[in-house]
Amino acid sequence: MHTTLATLLDRLDGTKLSTTEVIPWGCPVPSFGDLANSRVATLGLNPSNREFIGELGEELEGDARRFHTLNSLGISSWSEADARHLQLILDSCRTYFAGNPYDKWFRKLDQVVSGTNTSFYDSSCSACHLDLIPYATIRKWTDLDSGQRSLLLSIAADILGLLLRDSPVRILILNGQSVVDRFQEICGIRLKRQEMPTWSLNRRGKPAVRGVSYLGTVRAISEIDLHHEILVLGYNHNLQSSFGVTTAVIQSIRDWIIETLTEQNYETARQ
Repeated sequence: MHTTLATLLDRLDGTKLSTTEVIPWGCPVPSFGDLANSRVATLGLNPSNREFIGELGEELEGDARRFHTLNSLGISSWSEADARHLQLILDSCRTYFAGNPYDKWFRKLDQVVSGTNTSFYDSSCSACHLDLIPYATIRKWTDLDSGQRSLLLSIAADILGLLLRDSPVRILILNGQSVVDRFQEICGIRLKRQEMPTWSLNRRGKPAVRGVSYLGTVRAISEIDLHHEILVLGYNHNLQSSFGVTTAVIQSIRDWIIETLTEQNYETARQ
């Protein structure tokens, strides 16, 4: 993790990211939770700006702080970061859910994760969250232009493989269609696709949005050999932003995960 984080900091200090609206003073976020002790990980696109910025646009500080910044570390550029600073950043990642987590986003996802007998919030049966791009941007991912999104993906394409290669994660859950599409792209694979009628989202005056599950395995990501197989489970709805996601839909996704793990004979963190 130290080597991968050092790589992320070096790229953050480079010129390529300057046009992508990445928050330049916020540290990269290689993981939310303890990756080194998680057999299950969820996957999103990139960290929310709310991990660093408050409602009024201010930097989160004190008890509200979630991750380190140049200011909190007392340095003026990421090139000044030494081994002590790297450890402080990694500690904030490892203990994220014991501090001030962004519950509005993670609690919904944790309901799905519970289908693996793990939780973000329970240290005895831990799960963690990863992002395809471990840099927070000032604007939401959907508000970035296509060039910015493509550049961010190309800069960070190898990071997920490096993180998973050196971790105990054996189950990866993809949150939303955009994540599924980008994951398939960087892995060069096609996951098995199946329509799920109980996942349909009703929209007033408009056709319902069909639910779709994705299933497969992966042994390499962006040409990074993982040296082991990871079971990949995905769904097309973004639980936090897709209109019409109900408790019943989330429960149905959770039940599908339970059934799939049973069929695949996969162990969970408690077994």
